[in-house]
Amino acid sequence: MDLEFIFVYGTLRREFSTNTRQILVRHCEYFSDGHLRGKLYEVDGYPGVIESDNTEDKVFGELYKIIRGDQVLPQLDDYEQCAAKFPQPHEYLRKKLPISVADGGEVTAWVYVFNHDVSNLIQIESGDYASHIKALKQQ
Repeated sequence: MDLEFIFVYGTLRREFSTNTRQILVRHCEYFSDGHLRGKLYEVDGYPGVIESDNTEDKVFGELYKIIRGDQVLPQLDDYEQCAAKFPQPHEYLRKKLPISVADGGEVTAWVYVFNHDVSNLIQIESGDYASHIKALKQQ
């Protein structure tokens, strides 16, 4: 059986204690910190990532090994409102992307990618949502 991973870059990270994060705790195992090639935006109190071709564009987060994909993916699809029962176009799409991990390697992981226009959104230049939230709280 092939290993499957999920990469989280926003409110599902360890720094945040959301109820939905418990889905990861129950059905996944932390693997590594990492980053993907992309840009991060403030959507509406939560982040959205889009892909980028620029190697300088990095979005930071955490990589988890999926233990029970039959449990975690449907629940997260509901949370991200990209399950079939939600109206189209979905705000997020779940797709596999390459993730660079802390030891210099790379794995392919599921990522929830923002699926709407970002031209009116504020880009989080650091690519790190947790740091962005900490900075906002200090203002």
